[in-house]
Amino acid sequence: MIALYATLTTVLHTAKARLANEKGATMVEYGLMVALIAVVVIAGLLVLGPRIAGLFTGVAANLNP
Repeated sequence: MIALYATLTTVLHTAKARLANEKGATMVEYGLMVALIAVVVIAGLLVLGPRIAGLFTGVAANLNP
């Protein structure tokens, strides 16, 4: 009976220690932030891309005599 109690106590202690460890949750949060930043950058490039290309084309046309 004491061995069963010791085993249950060990299992519960290990489970509690693993639940207290939040390193995995932090990595997930960082991953979500990186994904959100990537989406914003891609959206910005799609919206501003043609304008920037036109700007560089105009500058290049003015540089060539």
